[in-house]
Formats: sequence, C-alpha cells, structure tokens
Amino acid sequence: MGCDGGTIPKRHELVKGPKKVEKVDKNAELAAKWKYCALSQEKLRRPIVACDLGRLYNKDAVIEYLLDKTAERPNAEAVVHIRGTKDIKELNLTDNPEWEGERRNAKGDRYEDIHCGMFICPVVGLEMNGKHRFCYLQTCGCVFSDRAMKEVKTEICHKCGDPFKDEDIIVLNGTKEEVEKLREKMEERRTKAKTKKSKKSKAAVSTASESKDDTQPQSVDVPETSAIQNGVESSQSDVAGPSGSSSSSRDTKPSTISATKRSIQSMEEKSEAFKSLFTTHSSAKRTKEQTSNWVTHTPYHF
Repeated sequence: MGCDGGTIPKRHELVKGPKKVEKVDKNAELAAKWKYCALSQEKLRRPIVACDLGRLYNKDAVIEYLLDKTAERPNAEAVVHIRGTKDIKELNLTDNPEWEGERRNAKGDRYEDIHCGMFICPVVGLEMNGKHRFCYLQTCGCVFSDRAMKEVKTEICHKCGDPFKDEDIIVLNGTKEEVEKLREKMEERRTKAKTKKSKKSKAAVSTASESKDDTQPQSVDVPETSAIQNGVESSQSDVAGPSGSSSSSRDTKPSTISATKRSIQSMEEKSEAFKSLFTTHSSAKRTKEQTSNWVTHTPYHF
C-alpha cells in the first residue's frame, strides 16, 4: 500500500487542494509593453508607430493587418480602431547608448536587465522601460518623458521645433482610465472630421447649383443669336458647298431658318456657268429616256 521503509508523508502530498492562480509579474508585463509589438508580439524594431490610444506597433505588422483584415491574429482586438495609415503615427525615437541589443555576446551565462530600455528621453535622459510615463506628439511624432514636458513647458517641440498644442500630447502605454480618455478624444476628433467633410460637400454642391443658375439666362439668349448666325452661314454654305450634303441637311433644319434661305438658281447676280455646278440646275436633271429600271447609290450618276 505504500509508505514503506519508514517514510512519513505530509498532508499536502496526500490531499490535493485547489490550484493556485498564477500571478503575472507586473515588472515583466510592463517591460513587454515597451519592448514588443502589441499586434504581432515580436520585438519592436524601426520603424515603430503608435496609435491614438498610445499603443506601440511595428509598422510592417500594421500594414499587413490593413492589407488583409480577414486573417486570424491573436491580438486583433488591439488594432480594431485603426482604419488606415492615417490613424497611426511614426515615432521619432532617441536611441539609448547603453542598450547593446544584438551587439552583445550571447555566449555563456550573462545577466540580462529587463529594465534597460532601448530608447531614452532626449531632454531628461530617462529610459523608456515602463517605470516612467512617456508621451508623443501627434504633429511630429517625437517622444518625450512626462517629466520633461512638465519641467520645460513650451509650445514648440524640444527636438524638431514644430509647434503643438496640449491636445496633441498622447500618453504611451497608459492606464485603463487614460486609455478611455484617449478613446473619447479619438471619437470626438473623428466626429469633427466627418462634420467638416459634410459641410465642405454641401458647400461644393451649393456653389455648383449657383453657378448653373447664373449660366442659365445666358444659355437662353445664345441659341437665338446662334440660330441667326447659322441661317446666314447656311445660306453662304449653300452657295459654296457641294450639292449632296447641303440638300439633305436643308430638309432637317427648322422652317424658320428655311424661310430665310434663297435658291441658288433664283439668284440673278450669279452666272449660268456657276449655277450649272449644282444639281438643282436643269442640265443636271435626266429625262425619262435616260432613266433605267434599276436604282444606283447616286441618282445623278450618268
């Protein structure tokens, strides 16, 4: 039955109690947020981008997600609010000179400090490892520590010199309360952009309708003058143009214009030689003896 040989079992070895819930190390969780992509869970590498909620991503991972949103990904919930490349901003980060990365010798046993950040604040020099609050500017993408923004209060970026407002400051990897506030700001910003677009579209439609109304009275007067000019030009074209096309187009024109036309044969100032060039002349007409029992394409062909 066991327990032979003088063994003395203890109670926890014989009675199995409920399993203890495994606790996540907070320090390791913070370090993972600042060193790994929130979407692909791979190590962060340049170019690094951030969303309106302050999460860090690899740019290539976000582009792959936007190209194929149907693919199954483990952390797709972290990028649901990203609709396109306009919703992310590429960060202008400052490298940490103490960060060795892949340069160090991986052979042998060596202590790896998880709190050593890859990037630092360019103003104060704090490491971006999760122990200190960091934020970035939506205008230029430069990253600073919260301490630097409070100690040196300016409206111009400390690194590139671009102007910014307090609304352009977004906290990186903030708490749940800060993420909710950033989400509300993001929704307000998108609603304002939609209203602006709708106003612009309405203004464009109204200006187009006004321009059409302005051009309508001019379009009514133009056909009358153009009809008179066409009547004069048509009479001149009948004199100088060939016979076939002018006679067919003459029947399709309105009666008001045809009333003003004059036959070339009735013009006394024209000579008989000039009148004989047209089919309306008596010499161009055939007699019954000249006509045949079949019809050709051109009835005046001899």
